[in-house]
Amino acid sequence: MVSEFVPLVTKYGYVATFAGTLLEGETFLLLSGLAAHRGLLDLPTLFAVSAAGAFLSDNLFFALGRALGPALLMRFPRLARSAARADTLVERVPNTAVIGIRFLYGMRAVGPAVIGAGRMAWSRFAMLDALAASLWGLCWTGAGYVLGEAVEQLLGAFTQAGGWLVVATAVGTATAMLVLLRWLAARR
Repeated sequence: MVSEFVPLVTKYGYVATFAGTLLEGETFLLLSGLAAHRGLLDLPTLFAVSAAGAFLSDNLFFALGRALGPALLMRFPRLARSAARADTLVERVPNTAVIGIRFLYGMRAVGPAVIGAGRMAWSRFAMLDALAASLWGLCWTGAGYVLGEAVEQLLGAFTQAGGWLVVATAVGTATAMLVLLRWLAARR
């Protein structure tokens, strides 16, 4: 059964990784790292693809914030208070804010949009975001690779028979549950 997925992973793995970084990110990078550990994908190429996807999505949200930010803040005054606090943080520690937002779950879309609605120049944001996206891609893809090594060490022969697919499914399920729980908590 696992062997049926190998051609799909090798053919579409980089595209899926890129698309995944535009949407959610960590789960796709962990799975891509696992695939790299299995020799299906090239790890340095995954680093580049993940950084490019993260950089593109952050800059799109920054541009949306720049274009629509003031109008959205007028329409949703509650967001204006949060945006003002975020803008103060960006003014006080701009480098840390831009880099840190890439690593904060739930802030990946909102953060760049809020920064875009603020006063930071796009060139500065892009420079800092390139660093943040590279570090983020390196961390999560590397974590998937190391996870694959750890699973192989712990499970030995079981991993050869498809245990890595079980682990990948478990990671995906855990991430989906986390997202669901956060969504339910936000609705309350």
